[in-house]
Amino acid sequence: MKRHASLVWSGTGKEGNGKFTTESKSLDGIDFNWKSRFDVGAGTNPEELIAAAHAGCFTMKVSFLVNAINFTAEKLDCTCEITMEAGVISASHLKLVAKVPGISQEQFDKVVNESIENCMVTKVLNLTTTCEAVLEA
Repeated sequence: MKRHASLVWSGTGKEGNGKFTTESKSLDGIDFNWKSRFDVGAGTNPEELIAAAHAGCFTMKVSFLVNAINFTAEKLDCTCEITMEAGVISASHLKLVAKVPGISQEQFDKVVNESIENCMVTKVLNLTTTCEAVLEA
């Protein structure tokens, strides 16, 4: 399987503008510019897209592993925060709040740890990844 996305850019780095489009068209001509990346502005940026990819991959892995031990997640609410310092993406922090009826804390913790280790996006990012995981009653 291969997936693709594209960006068309015009202008300088600071005054120019780009438009992201993904193969699925989920993002279709989404603005990207200096303000959306380094300040406050409409549009998206690579760090935000990386955070979305990491949250998505990790959460789906949790869902698969929960199901593999015969439970079904009622809700998995995951947020990912990407840290960029001195021009380098240095860390990813996942925060998961889960509602999985019947699962024990020990089973849940094992699923979370295995999901962090085996999430494809975690592997490709190869940076410091931390996770706060809360199992709701």
